[in-house]
Amino acid sequence: MRVSTSKPYRLIYSLFQHEYLGFLFESFVVQLNDNGELTFLHQNISSKNMTEFSSVMDEKDYELISLMDSVQQDVVANKFQNKHLKPDEFFLKIFDKEKGDETIQKAILDYVDVKMAEILPMLYGKEVYSMGNDGEPVGKLITVPKEKASVLFHFMRNEDNTHYFPTIKHLGEKVEFQYNNSQIICHNPAWLLVNETTLYTFKKDVAANKLKPFLNKKFIMIPKSVEDTYYQKFVTQIVADFDVHAKGFDIIDECYEPTPRLLFKELSSVQQSSLFEENKKEDADDEGKIVFDLTFKYGTYTFNASGISSNNVKMEKVNGSFLFHKISRNPEWEKKQINTLAQFGIKIRNGKAVIRKGLAFDWINRYKETLEEQGFVIEQSASDGRKYFIGQSSINIEVRENNDWFDIFALIKFGEYEVSFVDLRNLILAKKREFVLPNGEIAVIPEEWLTQYSDLLSFSEENDGEGLKLKKHHIALIQELDGDGISKIQIDRKLEKLKDFENIEDFPLPENFKGTLRPYQKAGYNWMQFLHSYNFGGCLADDMGLGKTVQTLALLQYYKEQGTSNATLLIMPTSLVYNWEMEASKFAPDLKILVYTGTYRDKNIEQFENYDVVLTSYGITRIDIDLLKEYYFNYIILDESQAIKNPTSNISHAVKDLKSKYKLILTGTPIENSTMDLWSQMSFVNPGLLGSHHFFKKEYLNEIEKKHDEDKKHKLHAIIKPFILRRLKENVLTELPPKIEQIWYSEMTDEQEKEYEEVKSFYRNKILTEIDSKGINKSQILLLQGLTKLRQIANHPKMVDPDYEGSSGKLNDVKEMLENAIAKKHKILIFSQFVKSLQIFKSELQALDIPFAYLDGSTKDRQGQVETFQENDDLRVFLISLKAGGLGLNLTAADYVFILDPWWNPAIEAQAVDRAYRMGQKNTVHTYKFITRNTVEEKILRLQGHKKNLANELISSEDSFVKSLTKEDIEEILK
Repeated sequence: MRVSTSKPYRLIYSLFQHEYLGFLFESFVVQLNDNGELTFLHQNISSKNMTEFSSVMDEKDYELISLMDSVQQDVVANKFQNKHLKPDEFFLKIFDKEKGDETIQKAILDYVDVKMAEILPMLYGKEVYSMGNDGEPVGKLITVPKEKASVLFHFMRNEDNTHYFPTIKHLGEKVEFQYNNSQIICHNPAWLLVNETTLYTFKKDVAANKLKPFLNKKFIMIPKSVEDTYYQKFVTQIVADFDVHAKGFDIIDECYEPTPRLLFKELSSVQQSSLFEENKKEDADDEGKIVFDLTFKYGTYTFNASGISSNNVKMEKVNGSFLFHKISRNPEWEKKQINTLAQFGIKIRNGKAVIRKGLAFDWINRYKETLEEQGFVIEQSASDGRKYFIGQSSINIEVRENNDWFDIFALIKFGEYEVSFVDLRNLILAKKREFVLPNGEIAVIPEEWLTQYSDLLSFSEENDGEGLKLKKHHIALIQELDGDGISKIQIDRKLEKLKDFENIEDFPLPENFKGTLRPYQKAGYNWMQFLHSYNFGGCLADDMGLGKTVQTLALLQYYKEQGTSNATLLIMPTSLVYNWEMEASKFAPDLKILVYTGTYRDKNIEQFENYDVVLTSYGITRIDIDLLKEYYFNYIILDESQAIKNPTSNISHAVKDLKSKYKLILTGTPIENSTMDLWSQMSFVNPGLLGSHHFFKKEYLNEIEKKHDEDKKHKLHAIIKPFILRRLKENVLTELPPKIEQIWYSEMTDEQEKEYEEVKSFYRNKILTEIDSKGINKSQILLLQGLTKLRQIANHPKMVDPDYEGSSGKLNDVKEMLENAIAKKHKILIFSQFVKSLQIFKSELQALDIPFAYLDGSTKDRQGQVETFQENDDLRVFLISLKAGGLGLNLTAADYVFILDPWWNPAIEAQAVDRAYRMGQKNTVHTYKFITRNTVEEKILRLQGHKKNLANELISSEDSFVKSLTKEDIEEILK
């Protein structure tokens, strides 16, 4: 039954119990009657159709519906099966009581529980019902209180046994949950539905297994015979984590001033081989590892840093009675100690850190004294066999110029003991990093010395027992010593130093910028520098394809080279993160880039100190705003800044909470719908420039858009003009290159990636086995077959599996860019070497009612298709087979070219692009080559870049390209 959007309706969420998956939610819109009451007319909604009902939805509803979609039975079945069984068949097989797969059962239920744990907290303030037995979504109304309930665990010990049970309170009132038709809705953390009417969750994240036994049982009795084990393993944990009321035993709360202790010891060779097998290549010198173990000492109690909690409990038995010492730990203080060590370069994970021996003692030598001043105790574990020196070590070098060489003298000390420079040189050249001091302790030569002086020592010679000497042609090694703060250089030469440029409007480009800015781009760079010099924010609003990214990277590279310490935060849509990363590696490879995205991102802002630029998405910014706003960035830059055009949106509020010295926004469409779009963006970069939201709406928005006041429009333009730089293609056409080429990286969808990995695994094993048995030359057919299938799946799995019903990341990206280009009146050529790929796009265009021309090897009237495309302004898309349309066509009406899949020979792609770029073309031609990330497409592209000799060879077929591959190349491609 469809709900009419022209009549009143409401969005509701309905709880139901799935036969196998447990409790789930579904979303519905329900029609209202004339009295505003819910009727029986309803319609299920999902991510596919939810935009139809946007009038009753907020941002949280969109997220809720997407989450609920992810636990529906068809989605779950597809996620956890390799075959294409129907959901009912799959669940019947997996959950069969006799033959079912318990491992997959657990994985499925854990997955559902995680999703439910995300869904449930978002239901506060939403209209929630239980689903009726007849499938009607509106059953009993369920209340979801925002305030969490508390659980008190009661233990009553007597001579014979111990009784144990929980009580629940909400807002001070006892909740009668036992024998009250209570049901567990989510397990970790627990969500409990009581009396089918109220859905509770709990403080301290109680797990459901702590409550479930008591839903229909008053208490649990622990016999005397097992109480020792039970108290040690179970009661101790309950006392540590929750509130407990005890009778028959005592709980003592204890508080102490804590001390952080960092113990270190040498890993045995057995431990090293098992722990570091992956790193054998890195550790070919086999210098060994040191493990650091961080503990916190509270009074006489010591706790490992692997489990930070507010309380830890130690149990003892005194005169037949149990005594629990509940030591109050300080989690915030403990985290601070861990962060302190991280600031000094030691990242503690699960209470430990393992570091190569040389680096470990270098670190101890450098930071021990400072950390001890902050309260740390740093010492070697008493269980270690060999005693290491951990005192102060130092090296001071003096260089004097002689006629033909440099004389090098050094004073080297390990504590009170001096070591000659010659002895140190001989140790290093012999690959020895350890030596015994006169007191029997083992000194380790610091890693820093190895890095800084190994070349100097290698090229030097002994100088008649008095230090070392170095020939003049090694002056570069002496220059490296200059400025290290510990070397005294006495040689006659001048050091060139960079000078600041002043009073020059044409700002210099950074030295290590790996590109050439065209004149209009250089003007944009100068403009951003101008704003920077006055601490103004700005909006670079160049048209799509004019190089906002490269101008921005030049600016960031410049300030990196000026010694800017704080990181820059660059926020963008998720789909652009990888493109920014790739552009940075191309134009500004010196910039240290941190990609701060993904479920498992390290939520530690201290790490930002180690990077120049932090790339993240608007979604992550919104989620992590409480964390991100604690860091003071150098620049905050928003790409596609129209994302904050709505000043009341969560993301607009979030970015305005961020702190930085400078701000910049980038957008090709500064105004999409309304002049108000401009207010939100400019208020971010220059707060107060356009007044308050209310003021701007009254004085400018209404006057310009409703009353068409030209004076107001000119005034607004005058205000914002210095801070917005916008160039259109037609305005800078003479400065643009003949062609602008860009690689667009697409992400695979989950279902696409699953298909890809299955085929890759199959062919990898088969190909490598055949190469080992037959040799690479006799494996060409199988290799070509495997690579072709992987390339097709990277486009769309439907090309290999006609029954595939999922989507394709590349298809989604191309469709979005295509619609944007069409909306801006561009004409687009879409090339693919696979006719199957063109057929898929043909179906998509038909579904979208987008007219198109089509050409492949079977097309009869080639010229007719060309003329139609060239002359019909309403026909903006031309699908062309790369082989059939690579030559002999004049398609100058097009100004955009999409290459759907990389061709083995880039020259063939260039010929395809030249169908649009040729005599008669009046517009700049923009070429996009679509590459699916983490697939054979990306790896072949990278491989071609490494094989520079191939760039000079006209490899005219797939077969000849494959023949050029080595076994190592193939292993890399199929990794």
